[in-house]
Parts: sequence; structure tokens; C-alpha cells
Amino acid sequence: MFTDMNRELIINVNPTEVSIALCEDKVLVELNKEQCDTGFAVGDIYLGRVRKIMPGLNAAFVNIGHEKDAFIHYLDLGENFASLSRVVESRVPGKRTVKVEGMKLEPHLAKEGRIGDHLQVGQTVMVQIAKEAISTKGPRLTADISLAGRNVVLVPFTNKVYVSTKIRSNAAKKRLRKVALEVLPQNFGVIIRTAAAEAEDIDIMQDILSLVERWNRALGAMRKSEAPARLMSEMSRVNTIIRDSLNDTFSQISVDDEAMYNEIKSYVHAIKPDMEHLVKLYKGKVPIFDNFDVAKQIKSLFAKYVSLRRGAYLIIEHTEAMHVIDVNSGNRTKAADDQEQTALEVNLAAAAEIARQLRLRDMGGIVIVDFIDMRKAQSRQTLYTEMQKFMATDKAKHTILPITKFGLMQITRQRVRPIAINETSDVCPTCHGTGKVGPTMLLEKRIEDQIQMLREKGCRYVNLRVSPYVRAYLLKGLISLRMRWIFKYKLRIKITTDVSVGMIDVSYLDKKGESLLAE
Repeated sequence: MFTDMNRELIINVNPTEVSIALCEDKVLVELNKEQCDTGFAVGDIYLGRVRKIMPGLNAAFVNIGHEKDAFIHYLDLGENFASLSRVVESRVPGKRTVKVEGMKLEPHLAKEGRIGDHLQVGQTVMVQIAKEAISTKGPRLTADISLAGRNVVLVPFTNKVYVSTKIRSNAAKKRLRKVALEVLPQNFGVIIRTAAAEAEDIDIMQDILSLVERWNRALGAMRKSEAPARLMSEMSRVNTIIRDSLNDTFSQISVDDEAMYNEIKSYVHAIKPDMEHLVKLYKGKVPIFDNFDVAKQIKSLFAKYVSLRRGAYLIIEHTEAMHVIDVNSGNRTKAADDQEQTALEVNLAAAAEIARQLRLRDMGGIVIVDFIDMRKAQSRQTLYTEMQKFMATDKAKHTILPITKFGLMQITRQRVRPIAINETSDVCPTCHGTGKVGPTMLLEKRIEDQIQMLREKGCRYVNLRVSPYVRAYLLKGLISLRMRWIFKYKLRIKITTDVSVGMIDVSYLDKKGESLLAE
């Protein structure tokens, strides 16, 4: 599918977050942001405590240490919840430990049942984050725990081996099942992923054994922990993307932080040694996203209005309940006889861009697309078929319904993380919505006042993170403002450019990139 595609992963590391851009043929298609040290990532396993049973919802709220209680529905307990509960209860200090490998599995939970029959307030439960906290909602949990590796997904409390439906060869399926069964302990099953089809037998075996070891470490941590506590953390978002996406279409992985570079290189060496040379440490003076033309694409693509070819454009509106996309033909005009063909051309171009925008913004839930009206059923079917093709590369689970007689297409798309950009209508970074911009003289005075205050507190170094506009102003002339302040206040002043900073905003940072100003 991706034979002729050139893919690059570009990673920008800041003190507070890591931004990960995936480009296909130099075009940005995915943007992920990972906050540093926030925890509560999809795949993390926690020891939680039941806070409240909601019989009407057939669900419960569980405290896992998040500011909002996490939510678990009866159907998310999983059919093996009774076996999991028995293992969790045995990990209490003073009780005889039950090992998964040697235990007799408990009967499966019925598909229709009441959560109050299996959970009580105050009960300790082992759970896994299925969806991160989004907007006003806490994390969504599951007790049907699984551990993902590059080649397999380990599933405790079962002895079944499943093979990805994308692996069509019966010989390959038979080989993979045999390899898995050779090393799987009793009461552990696996789902063999598509990537395993090209993996060596030894790599698959090592993958399974490492996941079993991770599971045992999580159980070991339970005896020393008291709810709420994290028992096992999913790998970083960067490595997760590399694990799930790395293939021969990748041409480069560029990162601007040495520690992250070493971590990624070590991980790639472990999973695909022949591609280790693709990992590059970026040392340029220009910000990495500017160097790879990503910053410009982010600014243009996350607007409310998205331009298409020949004057057509999209309008994208976000609400709490759904996302709405309107397709407009703009100033395209043709003869009346060609209106149907023109509408189809614009709609097809819009469909390709919409598929990219859904993936890029990680828009989830219900998406309603208002395409330009087309009279012919054949045109509507063509658009529906092409939309399915455009969305085929999207790994998120999604459903596309045919176009209604009103020209509307309904799409549902799974989202497990917060939307990349929550609000696409930005407040002006220069005037902050007031319509007034501070004169340059006042800006100069404001910066100098802050430098003076920092010097009085004993500061001897300050890094000013500013826009290119402010940087040029501070460095202009034979004796620039920067030089004057250095001589006047006897401290080192470094000026760093950041295009994401508001035009006249200034950040005052120390050598580690942390703010010098108290929040």
C-alpha cells in the first residue's frame, strides 16, 4: 500500500511536552503531543479503588489518582474479570499468592449482567486505561487487560492464539501459531499482529517472553502498592508510534534532543536493527519544525478555514457533541451543463483533505460532512467509495455511512486521546482579543523591567524565547538592546526564536528551559 511513499518522523522535545509529526511525502498527516510527566496514558495499568456504583448506567467510577474519577462500564470488565479479581485479591499482604500460569480459570462473565454483582464500593481493582481523559470526562477504563508488543498482543487468562485477518496466507498463519504456542505459558494467549508476518521466529518469541515478564512485574508491584497506584506504564508515545508504524517506507526519524535520540535509537536497534541508521540527531540552529516545513503546515492546517485547489475550501467547526465540516466550491464557475461534474470534482478533493484532517486533528466521535449537492446517484456512490479508500490508511476504528438525500455524510471515528487542537479559532496572540497592540517602546520597557527584577534576585543567565519579530528588534544596530542590557545588568542574555510564540510575547527561561518567573 505504501510502496512509493516516503515517510518521515520529526520529533520536537520541549521541557513540558514532546511534539511528534508524521509526514508522508513531505505532507503532515499526523501530529501527536505528549505532555511530560502527566501520566494516565492509554495502555497504563493501575491499581484502582471503586468510588461509586452507578446501577442506572451499569457502570462504576474508580479512583486511579486522576483529578477526575475514571469510568468503567460492565461490558469493559471483560469475560475474564473473575480470574483477574482472584489474582488481585491474592496479592494482598498475608495471603497466598495465586499465579496465573498454574491457576484454574474462573467461569466467564455473562455478556448481560449487573456491575453491582461484581464490584463494590471500596474494592481494589486492576484496570487499564482505554481512553485518556477528554474535556470534562475522566479516563475510560477496561479490566480486559492486554499488553501490546511490536509483533503480538499478550492477553492473560486465556489460552487462545488469534492471527491478524490481514495475514492471508494459511502457511504463515500456521507457522505463527506454532511459534507462539512454543513459548506461551499456560493461561496466556496472544493476538499476532500484521507486523509478525515479516518477523523472524526468534523475534516473535522474545516479544512474547518480554511481555510476560512485564505482566509479572506489574503483578509484583501490586503487593508493594496501595490503591490508587500505577503498576505499569505504557512506553512513550514516540516509541509507540515507531512500534506500530516503522516499516521500509520510513526514510528518516529526526529528533532535536540527545536523550530522546539515544532512547529512540536504542528502541529501534532492539526491534529493527537494520533501520537504526535512519535515526538522526538534529543539531541545526533553526527550530526542527521550521527546518522540515512542519511549523508552517501546522499553522495553515489547523485553521477554521482549509483551502482546497481552485478556490474551493472547507469550514471545520468543533462542538462538544460533534464535528461539522462544510464543503464550499468558492469561486469555481462552469457552464450549467457541467455543474454535476464540478460538484463531484470539488467533493472528491474535499474528501481527500477531510480524511487527512480527521487523522491530523485526531477528530473523534461523530463527524457530519455537508458536501456540495449532487443529483445523480452514481456521483454520490463514487464519492462514498472514494471516501472509504481515503480513510483506509487511518488506523483509528471508523465507520462511514452513504450520503443522504440532503448531501450529508456521517462518519464515526474512535478517539482514545484528547483532540490535537481543542479550539481552532485562536485569540490573537498579539492583542489577546483586545484589539490593541502595545507600542514597541513599552515592550522594550517591559522586558528590561523583568531582566532587572531577575538580576536583583541573583540571576546571572536568562534565555529570552521570542518571536522572530521581537528577536530582530532586540538585536538590531551596532550596539543592540541585548548588548546594552548585558553591560548594564552584568548577566548573560541569550535570545531564542520560536515561531509559535505570540508576536510580542516573551518567555524568560533558565539553562534547562524552565521558566524563571513564578507562576
